[in-house]
Amino acid sequence: MHFEHHSSPLLSKVEFYKRVLRYGGFSLLLIGFSLGIGVVGYHFSNQLSWLDSLVNASMILTGMGPVDPLINDSAKWFASIYSIFSGVVFLSTVAVFLTPIAHRFLHKFHLDADQKK
Repeated sequence: MHFEHHSSPLLSKVEFYKRVLRYGGFSLLLIGFSLGIGVVGYHFSNQLSWLDSLVNASMILTGMGPVDPLINDSAKWFASIYSIFSGVVFLSTVAVFLTPIAHRFLHKFHLDADQKK
């Protein structure tokens, strides 16, 4: 996705809100896809119901920790890999979501600094 050059004028509020919505939507897709991996993995590796799988995947994805005990080695392997994956995805998703906000702040700061020269 494209951002304006530092010498370009600040994006209008409407365009900025559209950008925030696009990045927010992409962030939701990342979270949903990652949550789906966890739900399917917990369901098949730990023989949990779909709802219990959702709870466990949600708790791991947000860094809270598992709810149900892991009943076999394959579930432990899955949970280990999914936990590492979730940590990276969660932090990356926060970065993606905050990118347009941080860019606008830095762009405005740069424009303000140029006007003072």
